[in-house]
Parts: sequence; C-alpha cells; structure tokens
Amino acid sequence: MTVKINTLQVENVKRVKAVTLSPSPAGLTVIGGVNGAGKTSVLDAIAWGLGGDRRKPGNAARDGSMAPPAIHLELNNGITVERKGKNSSLTVKDPTGKRAGQKLLDEFVSQFALDLPRFMTANDADKARTLLQLLGIEAELQALEDQETRLYNERHALGQIADRKKKHAEELPYHADAPEEPLSGSAMTKKMQDALQKNAENDRLRASVEDIRREMHDVERQALSADKEIQRLKAELERAQKTLQDLRSREVEYSDTLQRAVLASKELVDEDTTELEKQLEEIDAINTKVRANLAKSQAMDEAQEYTEQYMGLTEQLAATRKQRLALIEGADLPLPELTVQNSALLYRGQPWDCMSGAEQLQVAVAIVRRLNPDCGFVLIDKLEAMDSDTLASFGEWLTGEGLQAIATRVSTGDECSIVIEDGLPQGQAYVDVTTGVPAPRPKQFTPGQF
Repeated sequence: MTVKINTLQVENVKRVKAVTLSPSPAGLTVIGGVNGAGKTSVLDAIAWGLGGDRRKPGNAARDGSMAPPAIHLELNNGITVERKGKNSSLTVKDPTGKRAGQKLLDEFVSQFALDLPRFMTANDADKARTLLQLLGIEAELQALEDQETRLYNERHALGQIADRKKKHAEELPYHADAPEEPLSGSAMTKKMQDALQKNAENDRLRASVEDIRREMHDVERQALSADKEIQRLKAELERAQKTLQDLRSREVEYSDTLQRAVLASKELVDEDTTELEKQLEEIDAINTKVRANLAKSQAMDEAQEYTEQYMGLTEQLAATRKQRLALIEGADLPLPELTVQNSALLYRGQPWDCMSGAEQLQVAVAIVRRLNPDCGFVLIDKLEAMDSDTLASFGEWLTGEGLQAIATRVSTGDECSIVIEDGLPQGQAYVDVTTGVPAPRPKQFTPGQF
C-alpha cells in the first residue's frame, strides 16, 4: 500500500504556533506565506515526526513557548504518529491499536522524500548512481563505461601514434631513381670481372684475326716468290710446284678461316661497363637512397597498421556505447526521456544544470518515489521559483502519478492550500495554553490537545 498523510497537527515547532492541515491525497498541497511565517517549520515537523530524531531541528521548540513541541500525524494506512511531552517522545500506533516505533516507520517512509534537497544538491555522479542503483544496472553499466573509457583512451593513444608515424613517414626523403633493393658491391664486382673477361676474350679473338691476316699476307708474298723461283729454278720445279700447291691449299684454308673470323668478329659486341663503373663509384650513395626509401615504406606501413588498429577500436567503442545505451533504454526508468550518460543524469537531452527548476523537481521526485514505492508523499520547500503555469503543470503531473506533495511557497495567492501567518493559519489568533486565557483557535486544532 502506498502510504500518504491524511492529516497533520503541529504545535510549537520552530516558528509554528499551531497548524492543522489535511493534504490533498494526490497533487500539490501548497503552504503559503511571507518569509519567516513558519512554512518550512511545518515541513521540518513532518520530517521530524516520521524520520526520527536524526531529523529533529537544532532548535525544535518555538521561542517563547512554555509548552513543548507536539506533532500528530494520521496516515492513510491507519497508523498514527505522535511526538509530545518534554522529551518529544515518539508514539506509533498501527491499525490494530498496538504500539510500534521508528523501525515500523522506516519500512515505508523514504528519507529522500523527507529531505528532497539532499538528492537535488548531490553532485551529478551521485544522482546518476542513485538512479542506476534503483534500476539495478549500476555494476553492469559501470563495467561498460569503464570499457568505453579504456577503449577511448587506447584508441586516442593509437591515433596519436598513427599521426606521428604518418607525419614522420611523410617527412622522410624518397628517391624515385633508386632501385628497390640495396646494391651488392661483391655482385657488381663479379659482373664487372665477367664483362672484362669477355672483353679480353673478344680482344684475343680480334688479335687472332690480325695474326691470320698477317700470315695470309706472308703466304701471298711467298707464293709470288715461288712463282719467280719457278722461272729461275726449273730444276726445282717439281718441288716448287708441290710447294706452290701446298701454299695455295693453305691459302684457301686461311682464306676460309679468315672469312669465318671476320664474320665472327663482326658479331662480337663488347659489354658496356660504363653504367657498372658508375654504379660501383656511386654504390654507397645509391644504397643510401634505397635504405631511405625502405625506411619511408616501413614508416608508412607502421602508420597504416596503427590507423587500422585505431579504426578497430573505434568499432569496439561504438559497439560498447550502443550496448550501454541499450542497457539504459531497456531499464524501467522513472520518467520517459530520462537517461544516464557519462555518469550524469540527462532529461530530455539536458544535463542537470541545464534543466529548468520544474524539470529538476520532476526528475528528483520521480526518482525519490521509485526508490521507495511504499512512500506516497514528498516534502518540497521553496516553490516560489515556479510561475503559476509551471506550478499547475507540475501539480497535474503529481496527480497523474498519484503522488502527494506538501510544498512551501512565498505567496499568499490562490494557489496556496493554506497560508501561514506568524506561525498560525491566516486569520487565526493564538494564546499559549499555559496562560489559560481563552482565544480563537484554528478550526481543526486545539493547542495542547495531544
């Protein structure tokens, strides 16, 4: 059963002399009056009566009163609560007539409902923590937020590294004319030796051609001499003819050899060693360029790798945020459009300090109500910040929620359910019971009657 206050009677508490009130079962019951009239004292008396000695005001007794403070509350569950006597002793009676104590009241009275500013003045993290504890998802949401923070920090660090790597890679020199791999001095030297050896062989073959040519010329000269000797040496004709025949045969043979050698020499191509000689001379410079290109390529690869890790963490971060939002959206929140983000309450997309005063009250009351559903009332001090339209709208919301709110407001207008004037309902006089002098009393309350 949702517990509400049916009637309350207060005497000699702080600024209150004698006040009786029957709050509306749902919606706003506004206690009006000028500053110092005793409005807040009524709320303090209710908080003390239901909340126990921890809610007792520092100076509970009204100044100048000979009678002690007295509080009497009747709740809709049949329980009556009284504080009276010199020691303001507590008496709690349940519907069966049995006496009970503060422990029974604590079962259905929310401490936040008695002290709403305690919630409203808490920091953002404490407000959010209260709501998450209420929803039963604090631990799970905290784990997701921790994971989100870790992923964000890790991604941020990787992003910085990737940016530095990329910037470093872009600043490194690149030589388009350099080969992809460093040159080997020993391999190039071997190529040079092979080329020189081939060229030497070509030179040897060319020299052989010249030797054959010279020998052929010698044979020709000898043939001419032989012809002359034939004329002169007829006696040796046979030998000379044979010699001539041999020489002619050799001439033909050398001629063929010469032709082949000339043809072969025409096909010989010398290896151009100019580039190799240049590369040998510039090998260190070339290899420096190659190493620079390789370093730039490696730096770019590292930057790309960190960028890919950054993108991967971005996807994980988005998934974690989506999971966190789904967790909150799936919870049974006290108000539509109320959520928690970055350990802070948001209502209609606005953080606490950007909400209107009415929105802050509505959020606070909704959460306080959900904290203890058995407590059907809440005490609200200082509603003067609300204009009449906002006040009416807030009252309609309370009525729709079936919630009883007893509030104070610096006003004497029609929105007030009761107006306090010098500790009494407006228009009432008061004389302390100790004087024994008759005086007009509040309609529903006789000082000293309990």
